[in-house]
Amino acid sequence: MQKNITNISDTEQQLEIILTSEEYQPEYDSQLEEARRSVKIKGFRQGHVPVGMLKRMIGPSLEAEVAEKMASKHFPAIAEEEKINPASRAQIDSFNFGDDQLIIKISYEIHPEFELKDLAGYSFTKAEYTVTDEDVEREIKLILKGHGTMVTIEEAAGEGDTIIGDVTKLNAEGNAVEDGKNENHHFNLEYLPADNPFRMALEGRKAGDSAEVTVEPKEEGGETVRYRVDVREVKRLELPELDDELVSEISQQRFDKVEDFKGDVKLQLQAHFTDKSEQDLLEAMSAKLIEEHQVPTPKAMVASFQNMLLENAKRQMGGQLPDSFDQDEFLETLKPNAEKHARWLLVSQKIAKENELNVNDEDIKAFAEREAEKEVSLTVEQLMETYKSAEFRDYIIDTILKEKIYDVIKSKVTITTEATPIPEHRG
Repeated sequence: MQKNITNISDTEQQLEIILTSEEYQPEYDSQLEEARRSVKIKGFRQGHVPVGMLKRMIGPSLEAEVAEKMASKHFPAIAEEEKINPASRAQIDSFNFGDDQLIIKISYEIHPEFELKDLAGYSFTKAEYTVTDEDVEREIKLILKGHGTMVTIEEAAGEGDTIIGDVTKLNAEGNAVEDGKNENHHFNLEYLPADNPFRMALEGRKAGDSAEVTVEPKEEGGETVRYRVDVREVKRLELPELDDELVSEISQQRFDKVEDFKGDVKLQLQAHFTDKSEQDLLEAMSAKLIEEHQVPTPKAMVASFQNMLLENAKRQMGGQLPDSFDQDEFLETLKPNAEKHARWLLVSQKIAKENELNVNDEDIKAFAEREAEKEVSLTVEQLMETYKSAEFRDYIIDTILKEKIYDVIKSKVTITTEATPIPEHRG
């Protein structure tokens, strides 16, 4: 057997395998004999079709089958011997039987060769969140909103109130446009941006008032639109008093004292923002290494991530895309993001290889012990059984390996902490 490897690009190769008749003929004869036993032709007993006739009938398909089997047999051994690291399935480009030899040409993608940059040259800032009593009170207020009651008020609307009114579209002369009325529209002022024209016009209004709203075009040359809002009602969310009885209801009897509940809210907030700080740091590190390693990405790898992102989009839309959805166009818009995912996979695999990272049973046990501390209803043994199952093992190994990769990165880069206030959010 002879072999020739040609580099097509940084991520593509073609392998030419040349086999002598002595190397491929046994397989050819075996396939021919099997076909002879199974093929039925009128006028001949099964298993007695002349070889010459059989070759004329099924010769091309027979040769294709033999070429496929020879490629499958020899490619893995050649890949190991030549240290080929395929990034896609090998495909037969062509094959040719002649002059007592079989020539098979196979194309495939490979992981590109590249050098990792010195990680010690990078620095990152990690947010250090400290939860204050004010943060806890804001969070509790959001919780209480879910148990509040909307009541009608006679006074002017404030920034947290809801206005219910009839909206009428106006023409240039200020007259109502036919079919341009929308009755009982709800404006929750709290969730409208401060510069929203409806919020600016309606804040301070009360039932019985009217307000004209002018909406300027977002783009040059666009149309200015005018509306009149006739306020029917102003509603305000009335929050209940936080007492021991409400705490017991909200926490489903986990707590029966206000102070205990507040303490738990503070712990939950701190845990959430500690995790957010860590995740933001990891994302910043991966983004920087993607940017710094402009590694060519194999097409098959990019396509795999495009499909993954497409499936994520489908799940967000309830499992099915609209009939009018242009999937090919959407896949193309996903390509830059998919390339980043592929590049990070290549970089992280390189880090794992250079640092000889792997995952063993002790690593899985340590992971199970950490998770068991978070969920007291499960034992380490139960988690180990789940993690080692065929359904979860690959996922757990991948999760643990990612942790090890990030640990290596964190051990080499410079990380400084920065005191950061808890960001305000609205329910």
